[in-house]
Amino acid sequence: MPATVSALRHASPESVGLSSKNILDFVEAIEAADHELHSFVVLKNRHVVAEGWWEPYRRDDIHLLYSLSKSFTSTAIGFTVQEGLVQLDDPVISFFPSQMPDNPSDKLQAMKVRHLLSMSTGHDVDNMSDMYGREDKDWVCGFLARDVVHEPGTHFLYNNGASYMLSAIVTRVTGMSALDYLRPRLFDPIGIEQATWTACPNGVSVGASELRITTESIARFGQFYLQRGVWEGERLLSEAWVEDASRFQVSNATNDQPDWQQGYGFQFWRCRHNCYRGDGAFGQFCIVVDELQMVIAITASVSSMQGVLDLVWQHLYEPAKVASIEEQPDWHLALKAKCASLTLPGPGGKPSSQFAREVTGRMYKATSSESPILTTTFDFYPQGCLLTVRTPMGDKSLRIGSDEWIRSIWSAGADPTAKVAAIGRWITPHNYEIKVRYTESPSGANILCHFSGNAVKMQTTLTGRFGTPEVQVFEGTASYRPL
Repeated sequence: MPATVSALRHASPESVGLSSKNILDFVEAIEAADHELHSFVVLKNRHVVAEGWWEPYRRDDIHLLYSLSKSFTSTAIGFTVQEGLVQLDDPVISFFPSQMPDNPSDKLQAMKVRHLLSMSTGHDVDNMSDMYGREDKDWVCGFLARDVVHEPGTHFLYNNGASYMLSAIVTRVTGMSALDYLRPRLFDPIGIEQATWTACPNGVSVGASELRITTESIARFGQFYLQRGVWEGERLLSEAWVEDASRFQVSNATNDQPDWQQGYGFQFWRCRHNCYRGDGAFGQFCIVVDELQMVIAITASVSSMQGVLDLVWQHLYEPAKVASIEEQPDWHLALKAKCASLTLPGPGGKPSSQFAREVTGRMYKATSSESPILTTTFDFYPQGCLLTVRTPMGDKSLRIGSDEWIRSIWSAGADPTAKVAAIGRWITPHNYEIKVRYTESPSGANILCHFSGNAVKMQTTLTGRFGTPEVQVFEGTASYRPL
């Protein structure tokens, strides 16, 4: 951490008007509802009152934010406005004169920076796919080529393309990616040390997604907004920008979930209880509660983001409105013990099976010539298993714990340096189940291995991904038996 940035201070919940029991109830309710949280931090009155990471996720892990990235893109625009490089009523096309379509429509010409910020560009579909799919890799041209159906400013549509364009504007007026632009203005001053942000083929931070930071960094960002752009007594960002970004800018009342129909700001969502948040798919949250001087940061891989927010309001917000709370030493100790022992559950079953001895070292060759996996080998030992997968690109190995998660590098996917953790158990004598989690992402996989005679069937269900859960199947037969 930079020497000029202090560590976040800690305090007991009761000393700042919260109840340890209520926070403990929140954690237990999250687990009872089978919501897969990876971490949480609760700040109250500028103090950390509770924090926890579910093993295998850890304090120093950066985590993919998905659309919570948008709130940082908005902040980058805020700095350009403050520095006189951009104005909210600047036409979008004014930044990209060489990339405009021939004969731009009146509605495209009427689109302003503020419309990108408030998701009111006038489009009828998210046009990010138009941008990804271009052979010339010019995402800006892809955005500008899409028909603008509605008058800008009159129609809310959640549009990842709009967020990318904001990032492109930052790069156009500063000559830097949004990541590099924010480092000296935001990240370094408030203590966000670890940050990576994927760029498009032209070097523009994706803007809509792909930012990775730690959970504590999310909390610091929320505290920065709670303090209206001030950090350590120094104003970094104008209060007017913070107010504009976090207030109601456009209606989204047609949504059927209560915390997604409270209005939208500048790349921030309004919430119930007059709160606001940045959020990302699968449960990445930065919730700011002005009324109670509270920030809640969460990373997760959940299917119901509304379900998580419901528990936040029930156990953290509503009880916090109590005027004063007496110290609760027993509950405080219980909360600390719970937060120190958090872990994602592994598969049920047993750590070993008699059948493991029969299959250890046996190489299974794919029965289909179209299989992307050529062979698999399982090497079981008392503390777990080493799974080796052979592909046309070479051998890839995954270390799997039996009683605890084991972290390693899994290079079988698109990212050859992906950090993962895995745990496996025998749920029946012939069925071995593995859970894999990418420790810098909401993504993971559940793998069920069924052994029968000389054959194995591996059914892999991918988690933390968009759309219908993807299932991959490998079937193989043993090419030899170990001696």
